[in-house]
Amino acid sequence: MTRPRILMADDHSLVLAGLRKLVEGEGEVVGTVEDGRALVEEAQKLRPDIILLDISMPLLNGLDAARQLTKLVPEAKLIFLTMHATPTYATEAFKAGASAYLIKRSAASELKQAIQAVIRGQHYITPLITKDVLVATLHHPEGQMRQQPVTTLTPRQREVLQLVAEGKTAKTIASILNISVKTVEFHKARIMDMLDLHSTADLTKYAVAEGLVSL
Repeated sequence: MTRPRILMADDHSLVLAGLRKLVEGEGEVVGTVEDGRALVEEAQKLRPDIILLDISMPLLNGLDAARQLTKLVPEAKLIFLTMHATPTYATEAFKAGASAYLIKRSAASELKQAIQAVIRGQHYITPLITKDVLVATLHHPEGQMRQQPVTTLTPRQREVLQLVAEGKTAKTIASILNISVKTVEFHKARIMDMLDLHSTADLTKYAVAEGLVSL
């Protein structure tokens, strides 16, 4: 059987180097990238069989990247490898098109199994999520108030929110997204209104809490 071609994305070069050693026994690493926009671009060029990606990545988070990849490179299997061990992130990852969801601390023992599963057309989710879901439930009672989920925003609004939270200026955001500064400011104002947030600092805290950016 032909070894699967694997594209990897993580914003930490040391993590990528470590993952590469784990992955090379299961397939051919055809590329590595360190942000979500580069991932979407490289995936279209390389057409890999498997894409290994994180949730928190610069410029475009993994969830929104996955939503684009399922349309642009539908044949690729998406394996999320992340620090986020909560039911919300896992659910959103599978909704976005994931075939597998692993926690980084268990990569050494589970990544090979996950790759083999997705090659067979199966789904894989780390057993650790069960424990973490229970812990999350105990610490976050159902009655606890929560802000609007990030999925209520449009894809463009999520892109603007992430870039604002990363400290990009309106001019820089406009250049990255190929839109006008006025449109960026409109989206930012609309986001603040929808989420009932009142400053860039509030937007940043929200984006961190939702996993769009990491501290």
